[in-house]
Amino acid sequence: MFRFIVRRLLQLIPTLFGLSVLLFIWLHRLPGGPETAILGERGTPETRAAIRRNLGLDEPILVQYARFLRRMIRLDLGTSTGTKRAVTTEFVERFPGTVELTIMAMILAVGIGIPLGYLAARRRGRFLDHASVGGSLIGICIPVFFLAYVLKAIFAENLGWFPSSGRQDPTIGATRVTNFFVLDGLMTREWDAAADALWHLVLPGIALASIPLAIIVRITRASVLEVLNEDFVRTAEAKGLTERTVRRRHVLRNAMLPVATSIGLQTGLLLSGAVLTETVFAFSGIGAFVAESISQRDYPVLMGFIMIIAVVYVLVNLLVDLSYSVIDPRVRVR
Repeated sequence: MFRFIVRRLLQLIPTLFGLSVLLFIWLHRLPGGPETAILGERGTPETRAAIRRNLGLDEPILVQYARFLRRMIRLDLGTSTGTKRAVTTEFVERFPGTVELTIMAMILAVGIGIPLGYLAARRRGRFLDHASVGGSLIGICIPVFFLAYVLKAIFAENLGWFPSSGRQDPTIGATRVTNFFVLDGLMTREWDAAADALWHLVLPGIALASIPLAIIVRITRASVLEVLNEDFVRTAEAKGLTERTVRRRHVLRNAMLPVATSIGLQTGLLLSGAVLTETVFAFSGIGAFVAESISQRDYPVLMGFIMIIAVVYVLVNLLVDLSYSVIDPRVRVR
């Protein structure tokens, strides 16, 4: 297992190196160069020249890339042209919100999707099977922003059951430790703050979970149906093993490999920023911040976003690979 983890971590090096090269090329191919991206169209030739000297753009290209690589390793992503704050600081404050929202959405998607997909496969052709397939199609077809507006209008504004915006009620005065509001409330034993932050995650979490839930249901159903037709399942049933044993040891375990892949891909996708959901619920996460940065041409933020999300995506896929070795011993042997 240790060698497997080390091998996967070593494979991150060429991936991140290639990404750094692409980012460096992208920065130098910006219209007018990085100095125009920072100063805008109103910059004078003198200020542009000063920016180029300060950024070292008048030096050889290899020297510039080496300096760029050192900054990336130190997580020095520059200063946002919109907020005038360090990009790293902005991400540290906003990314936890997206992580909490992603965790909530994936808990709902996995907690409902896998059992529902399994039951639909076991009851193929019955009402539950047709209902789950039809519901998954609806979940995929409905735009996330539309579902978010519907949930907000019904359960937040009309019924008043849930908050309509934000990550936490500002009047609570919660103590900030990690910027993960639920975790902060638990660590400081401010139970009302943790409960309020969790309550703010419900509606956006449901909206964000709609597509991953539909995908997980369909993949689980198809995978379980395929495994149920395998000879080893019929052999286990013929030996008189209980349904629970057959389900746990033979069916679910062998059907989980494609499901684990789907969960990993959906988690990485959600971590890259739920722009529409965060915008509808005025949720202070990375998605809404990046969307605003795109409109303002805040290139340092976009560069940092691409680098950080790439690292997160690679780490999520590493966890998926590790889950393979837990689910299927044959992967661990290889």
